[in-house]
Amino acid sequence: MLERPDLSALLKELPPFVARTFPRFKELTGYSSRTVANLDCLGQGPKKRILLGNTVAYERESLIEWLEARSRTLS
Repeated sequence: MLERPDLSALLKELPPFVARTFPRFKELTGYSSRTVANLDCLGQGPKKRILLGNTVAYERESLIEWLEARSRTLS
């Protein structure tokens, strides 16, 4: 059976809206902002996103749910 990891610890680390230009985006998510942009174009990115000026940002909870759905526990 596939177990999904609990990434709720990211709730403390991330701001309410996480822009792709967030300095620690790759460090905290494990994904490059360019990769997430490409997945957005394919309709596979986080569901709740907004446009802040010229930058796409994701709702924190939506981003964490998306990360959990794309992750699995190895052992």
